[in-house]
Amino acid sequence: MANFQSLSAAGTSIEQLLNAGFANVPAGTFTRSPKAALVRTEDLDPNKGTGVIKPGVLSIYFWRVEFNKTMRAAWSSVGSFDGLAHLPLDLHFLITAWEENLETELQILARAMQSLETSPILSGPLLAPAGAWTAGEAVQVVLEDVPPDSLFRIFDSLQADFKLSVPYIARVIRIDGEISNLPLEVTTVAAGSVASVMR
Repeated sequence: MANFQSLSAAGTSIEQLLNAGFANVPAGTFTRSPKAALVRTEDLDPNKGTGVIKPGVLSIYFWRVEFNKTMRAAWSSVGSFDGLAHLPLDLHFLITAWEENLETELQILARAMQSLETSPILSGPLLAPAGAWTAGEAVQVVLEDVPPDSLFRIFDSLQADFKLSVPYIARVIRIDGEISNLPLEVTTVAAGSVASVMR
């Protein structure tokens, strides 16, 4: 049963996949070995100087979470049988390369995109265990079509200069309820026989 940590576990899974891709690049390809890192809004603010954003970093910035419109009704139907809440979510994120020259930034971005395209389905050992994923559960990571003006607005809201970024979406990440709301089964004894009724 996917728990409330599945969102953060999905983020960690993406970070680990990208870092594995960078680790497999032949030595000498980059001046410094790139590193993928999950970042917050504060990390992208140049005035706060958190130190996370620096040359050689590929930032993974999650900017939106929404319910999956395709799977919402289907999982609600499952909930009517098992009594558990099932919330299917989509996680929207941007990857951005930070380096001292454009050529290397493009190479870092391209390597990250190559890794995500090679392994677009995260399942089994590719999923961070904190999410308590169910058997057969998987997260699909695909490019997202975000209009340029929407990307500009994201950076405007961050109070940061626009930086070449690639939008992705991770789907479907499910959060399951902990307690079933199905009626309890009540067992009664009548005339020496056992009968079960639903309350």
